[in-house]
This record gives sequence, structure tokens and C-alpha cells, in this order.
Amino acid sequence: MRTSNESELLEMYRQMVLIRVAEEALLRLFEGAEMPGFIHSYIGEEATGVGVCHALQKQDVITSTHRGHGHVIAKGCDLNAFFAELYGRAAGYCKGKGGSMHVADLDLGIYGANGIVGGGVPIAAGAALASSIRKDDRVSVAFMGDGASDIGPFHESLNLAAIWNLPVVFVVENNGFADFIRQSDHQKIDKISIRATAYGIEGVTVDGNDVEAVHEATREAVARARRGEGPTLLECVTYRWRGHFEGDPQPYRTQDEVEDWKKRDPIKATEARLAELGLADDAAMKAIVAEMTDKVEAAIEFARAAPKVNPEDALEDVYTDLKVEGWT
Repeated sequence: MRTSNESELLEMYRQMVLIRVAEEALLRLFEGAEMPGFIHSYIGEEATGVGVCHALQKQDVITSTHRGHGHVIAKGCDLNAFFAELYGRAAGYCKGKGGSMHVADLDLGIYGANGIVGGGVPIAAGAALASSIRKDDRVSVAFMGDGASDIGPFHESLNLAAIWNLPVVFVVENNGFADFIRQSDHQKIDKISIRATAYGIEGVTVDGNDVEAVHEATREAVARARRGEGPTLLECVTYRWRGHFEGDPQPYRTQDEVEDWKKRDPIKATEARLAELGLADDAAMKAIVAEMTDKVEAAIEFARAAPKVNPEDALEDVYTDLKVEGWT
């Protein structure tokens, strides 16, 4: 079923292109030894992050993963602050102290990426509990990979969320591998969404490369959560084009397999859909790519020129001052 209106589809395409352009730029910067830290690329999975986040409101909460650039951009982050953070600059979202895997913006409901597998799942459940108590109509979304659905906090979070009917959507981005391990080697099930049955909640599996399918499934899950009908386990089947990290030799898969999945490029599929609907021709789509490229290049130049972090500030933001926060 395709219920996204025309303006939504075009906007989702723009966001997907922005993510792809940003990720490709980050790869170039990293390969040129200009970008510090590790990079875990989101290329190939753009339809999932965009389809989910486009169904959310600004105040809704997301928790992310080590492969979280796409989530943050899809939620509407400021590109200048995003790139400055990855450059380790003081103008970054976390003052340059978090880097690639720890971008957060509480004003946008981005409660942070996480280098711990499944680390964001209980955080999203906790945010949903807070929303339930406050009755503030917010919904939380926990992004995770297929490997995260094996860990204890995943099951604990789903169980409590189910018992308390929490407004949370658990999104499994099943990109085929948990780090370097194929899904079939660490799970006996084909569909991760069937694990929802154990907790009496909705479980849905969609094509994670179809942005409209992801968007529609997320809209239904979010609406269900806002009505007080509890959580949903949403599995989006997709594929990461790059290795687990940049520099990963990838002995666990063949290049032929990667190329086969590239034929299912979510951006190309969306371009075909836009052309089918008469919403954009080749010239219009090339113009969007050029516009997004200019945005990314401008953000990179901002980050390059931004002040570096002062070593003296290393101990700031480590502890919370309880008196300042009003807890004593």
C-alpha cells in the first residue's frame, strides 16, 4: 500500500539524497585522513531512516546506533553542527567530544547514537515511560541492528514496554549482518518481527529499501502508540553497502552479493517512482543532488573553520551538578 502524498515522497527523496551525499563526503574525508575517529557508513540503508523519521514529529524521540548518521540527518539535524561534531570541533552538537558515534540534539528529540550494541533500546523505552507519565503525546523510536535483537536489554525493554503499553516503536534495521556475522549464523528465525509475538505486541516486516513502505508502516505504528495501544516491533530488511567499518576487509561476503543488492538501491528506486508519478524528471533530480551537495560542502567548510576543542574543557560535561539541575 502506498499512501504517501506527492510532496511527502519528494521530500523523502531529498532527505535520502542528502544522507547519501553526506556519507560519501565523509568517506572521502576519512580516506584522506582528514576525519578523525571511526566511520560506520549508512550507505544503502537511507530509505529506512528517512521513512521512519518522516513519520515523526519534532518532539518525538529517537535513539540511534553506531551507524547513526542517517538517523540524525533524517530527523532534521543542523548540518553545520553535525559536521563540526565529526571534526571534533567546539561548534559540534556535543562540543566535539562525541564524534561520529555520539551525536545528540535534545531539542530535536535525538537522544544520542550509541557505540554499545542495543544500548539505545532501553533508553528509548525509558523516554517512552516518561512520556506516558507526563502524558505529553510523544512517541519514542529505538533504531537497532539485527544483532541487537539478541541481547538481554532488547527483550527486557520489549517486555516492559508491552506490559505498560508504552508509546515506543522498536525499529530493527536488518542489514544482513551483526558486525561480521550473517543473520542466519546468529538467529534461527527468518523474520525478527515474529519475536513480537512473545510479548503480545504488533510485529511487522517491510522492505527497508522502499521508503514509502517504511513510512506507511511507521505511521501506523506511531499512530497506534499515540492512541495508547502500545509498542510495535518494526523490522526493515535492507543492506549495508560498505563494511562494518571503513577498512573492514569483508571476508564474510562476496562482491557479487554486494553488487546484487546495489541493484536495489533505495535512491534509484525512489527516482523511478518519482518519474512514474511525473513528480520529477532527470533534470529535476540532478538539481536536487546538486543542491544537497552544495549544502554538504558548505557544512564541511564551516566545520573546517570552526574552533578546536580546548584541552582545558576536557573535564566539563562529565558530571551533572545536582544543585544546578535542582535535584538537591
